[in-house]
Amino acid sequence: MSVPVRVLIVDDSEDDSLLLADELRENGYDPTYLRVETPQEMIDTLREQTWDIIIADYTMPRFSGPAALQVVKDSGLDIPLILVSGTAEDHTGVEMMRAGAQDFILKHNLSRLGPAVDRELREAEHRRQRRLAEEGLFDAARKRAL
Repeated sequence: MSVPVRVLIVDDSEDDSLLLADELRENGYDPTYLRVETPQEMIDTLREQTWDIIIADYTMPRFSGPAALQVVKDSGLDIPLILVSGTAEDHTGVEMMRAGAQDFILKHNLSRLGPAVDRELREAEHRRQRRLAEEGLFDAARKRAL
């Protein structure tokens, strides 16, 4: 059985978006996805819908992976972002992961996408559970103080 996943794809190529969705299907996911290609489209979409993961192309004519990463940071949302590139060097991936991207995958090696999504969805769920526990502890402490 396929695992449903909501994916925001930041890419200027519909063909590449289809390849990403196919790769997710091959890895046991049932992706519902939307493709955006400008900063404003991404901002609007993040405000309007809930996403499990974002996959962003590193280089596009009107937008970029690093700019998409900044949009996510500015939004305050905890959504994993994986960058993909057909042309970037390995050191670029290291730089982007230091900047906050969860992974950096070269398009000629998309077989890494499924395992990366698996890992990042698990990590996001752990962070969510930790936040809920911390909020519960805070609420309990506040009630005791009253």
